[in-house]
Amino acid sequence: MKDKLFNQKDLIAYFIVAAIGASLQIVVSSLLQEWFKVSYENGVLLGYISSFFIGFFLTKLLAFNAKNSAKTRREMVKFAMVSVISCLITVYGASALYNFSVSQNGIYVFTLPGSVKTVNINKLFSHTFGMGLSFISNYILHKTFTFKNTGFYERLKSLLNLN
Repeated sequence: MKDKLFNQKDLIAYFIVAAIGASLQIVVSSLLQEWFKVSYENGVLLGYISSFFIGFFLTKLLAFNAKNSAKTRREMVKFAMVSVISCLITVYGASALYNFSVSQNGIYVFTLPGSVKTVNINKLFSHTFGMGLSFISNYILHKTFTFKNTGFYERLKSLLNLN
C-alpha cells in the first residue's frame, strides 16, 4: 500500500511543494512582464525555470521521501527530463488558453482595491491552469520515474558512454 500512486501523504507533501513553486513562478513571471516588458509566454517560461531548482530540492526532501538517497545526480537528470515535459505543458498550455480566452471573451482586468495595480485575469487564470496540468503530470512522473530506480539512468549513461 505504501507504493500506491496517489497516497495521501505524498500527495499533500507534493501539493505544498508545488504551491511554493507555483507562487514563485507567478511572482517572477508577473514581475518580468510588468517591470521588464517580457512577453507573456517568455515570462511564464522564465518563471518556470526560476522555480526548477527550488522545486527539485523541495521535492527530494519533502515529497517523496528521497532525502536519504545517495542518487542525487541521477534524480536531478531524471527531474530535468520530467521538467522539460512539464515546462512545455505549462508554457504552451497557458499560452494556448490565454490566446483562446482573449479571442473568445476579450481581456478582463481587475484593479486591486485601494491600489492602482491591475491584474490581467486571463493571464492569471491561464497560467494557473497550465500549472495545474503540469502538477498532475509532474506528480505522476516524479513518483513513478524520477525518485524510483527504473534502470533508465544506467541505460542512458551506458548509451552516452559516461562511465
